[in-house]
Amino acid sequence: MKKVTYVLLLLFALTMSLSVKAQDIMKSKDLSTVNVDYLSDDDLAKISAQLKSNNATIDQVEPMALSKGMSQANFNKLKIKLNEYAKKNANPSENVEKVEKGEKKSDSGRKQDAIKNVKVKDSANAIIFGSELFDNPTLNFEPDLKMATPMNYVLGPGDEIQVTVYGVQEYNGTLPVSVEGKISIEYVGQIAVSGMTIEAATQKIKAAIAKVYSTVRSGQSQVSVSLGKIRTIKITVVGGKQPGNYSLSSLATVYNALHLAGGPGKNGSYRNIELIRNNKVYKNIDIYRFLVKGDQSDNVSLKENDVIRIPAYTQRVTVEGEVKRPGVFEMKKGETFADLLGFASGFNEFAYTASVNVVQKTGKEFKVHDINESEFKTYQPQSGDVFRVTRILNRFENRIKIEGAVFRPDYYSFTEGMRVSDLITRAEGLKEDAYSKRARIIRLKTDLTTEIVNVNLEAALSGDLSADIELKREDIVTVYSILDFREEYKVIIDGEVKNPGEYEYYENLTLNDLVVQVGGLTGSASKRVEIARMVKSDEIDDADPKRVELVELEITADNNEQVKNFILKPFDVINIRRMAVYEKPQMVTISGAVSYPGKYVLANKKETVYNVVMRAGGLTSIANLDGMKIKRPIKEEQIETLERIDLNLDKSDTLKGKLAKKLKEDLKFATIPVNWEKIVKNKNHFSNVTLFPGDEIEVAVYNEGVKVTGNVLLTSEIPYRSGKGFKYYLNAVGGVDNKGWKRKSYIIYPNGKADVTTSFLFFRSYPKVEPDSQIVVPEKPERKKMTAGEWVGIGSVISSLALLILTAFK
Repeated sequence: MKKVTYVLLLLFALTMSLSVKAQDIMKSKDLSTVNVDYLSDDDLAKISAQLKSNNATIDQVEPMALSKGMSQANFNKLKIKLNEYAKKNANPSENVEKVEKGEKKSDSGRKQDAIKNVKVKDSANAIIFGSELFDNPTLNFEPDLKMATPMNYVLGPGDEIQVTVYGVQEYNGTLPVSVEGKISIEYVGQIAVSGMTIEAATQKIKAAIAKVYSTVRSGQSQVSVSLGKIRTIKITVVGGKQPGNYSLSSLATVYNALHLAGGPGKNGSYRNIELIRNNKVYKNIDIYRFLVKGDQSDNVSLKENDVIRIPAYTQRVTVEGEVKRPGVFEMKKGETFADLLGFASGFNEFAYTASVNVVQKTGKEFKVHDINESEFKTYQPQSGDVFRVTRILNRFENRIKIEGAVFRPDYYSFTEGMRVSDLITRAEGLKEDAYSKRARIIRLKTDLTTEIVNVNLEAALSGDLSADIELKREDIVTVYSILDFREEYKVIIDGEVKNPGEYEYYENLTLNDLVVQVGGLTGSASKRVEIARMVKSDEIDDADPKRVELVELEITADNNEQVKNFILKPFDVINIRRMAVYEKPQMVTISGAVSYPGKYVLANKKETVYNVVMRAGGLTSIANLDGMKIKRPIKEEQIETLERIDLNLDKSDTLKGKLAKKLKEDLKFATIPVNWEKIVKNKNHFSNVTLFPGDEIEVAVYNEGVKVTGNVLLTSEIPYRSGKGFKYYLNAVGGVDNKGWKRKSYIIYPNGKADVTTSFLFFRSYPKVEPDSQIVVPEKPERKKMTAGEWVGIGSVISSLALLILTAFK
């Protein structure tokens, strides 16, 4: 109580500061002069902070404030201002916490206790029409708290009413309906509203206030009554997928409750659901009215202690096949197949509608019945009926086709008495290339076999009825084109042209025409042209060995238009030769310790390493004479050659593929070592190789270190010491590790050359170490240990051999 008193005094110290001219309100015991209307947001913030820090609410300090002289109206205003300030400055995280604690609030300020329900997906009833309504989480039929309060809404304990008087006199209060069904208004008293509609309660409240507030009676002030917090009611669902008691909003409807209960159970009815109120059936609910017509007249509001009973279905039928919504449907007594078809949304576009097959159940067995289209409105389905709507036949009753050399080849409708000339007229006549001596009709006979009927098209179109044959359904008329009888002629051009290849031959096609068509000659084209022409003869001449006739021409290489034009023939093969000498300048690269590194053009066909190094200004003073090498790109044809070679490997061996992949992706260059000192002494030394386009000469800078890598304890670079051997550098890095293969160690010299360790008996010879070289210790290959069985097998073989030797020497 002391804490509450302290908070109250601190609270009103702030509120009094504006109206008591900064007097020491902490010592004042009179709060009657407090004017809440003048409080600023800063004052409200301080009050809220002090209440929060002392774990007190404004409701807890109400009795103390009233005892100190504050009026109820002033305290209510203070309470409203603090609530409005809290709403305006609410933290989103706090709002989330409120929702988690079970409080739900709409944008309009109306509140309601949160309702939780765990949905259970039902796959057993998935094909029953209407079940999807209750499995869809977005269709929950939850009431909208932002809508205007229905005038027929019945008040009860738990509701909260917002009463406001505005005008000359003012009053604002949030009034809960007590368990006795009453609200309490200051200076007015208690008013019983439970069981009344909001409309009737509004009139009663206005009349009661008018007795106290004279300006309301005179019309100078107005009274507004609205619903604030909505109460929660309890209802019961029987026969649903999740039957039980549910707490719902007092604005909730039948469909909202059904959705929370998961809809009807496995055998529950969708069309005869009962809403029981005061132990009587208040409403029969047919969900199909909503699903088929969108009629929500059955979606009535719920009241406290209502019971929704879902009885078992009376009859269900199944619709399969070509309908828009196949499934299981519940039928009422007196409904026909036409009604069922409406539930299934009708036939789809491929349905056979003349009759529908239904499988019925008798007391002992099944039977089949056909429903004709005329019976759709009279046939009443029975429980267990299975209706099968079949697909229309993939055939046409009046189709005919024309194809070929007509302007509009297509399918057309057939009529009795139609002739060939009629069909050609409908296809807008023959094309210019039509072959008029003959047309073909492929006809379907009565036994579904086909026959060909030939037509003299010229006679049929001239009016000869014997030639103008009468057509039949499904006839296919083909009008030939004279182009169909011509051989497709081609010519081939190759060599020094922009787009070599095979091209269409046209009558009077010349060499000039073809050269222009392929984009003209290239810059490397020579004056020589060779044309190979097909030899045609009716007689075989064994004395003449020629397969083709060769024609050689000379053209102006720098001009696409020739003075003497040459007429080509079908199947000619034209070759335009390349100039004998036509090579573009090609380059090599030199880098490293030379005076002028960069790219250099190969001046002649025998350009050597020495020539290019000298053109680059020679070696610098820091060059390593033993560190020169050439990197030559590996060509694609070299990789292809490797892939074509048969290495006689097992099918599972991937060595060949690994080699090709290594050349393509890892190496990319072949290294050629160069001995510069030998080249300087003798220009004809084998190291002075002839360079190829794309070669790169690398001249290493002199380095006195020796790199040691691989399976050693420490990968490092050791300073070169003259006279020290291979072992010295291995020991300098701590020796090899447990995976190192010392006897297979090798060295790579600066010019790319390599040397390996060799062994003879118990003697091992290590390669010589030079400055800037690299020692590599490879990893030992993994060895598979022999099993006990393998050792036993070897022992058996040795024993057998020993016995055989002893026997031989006896």
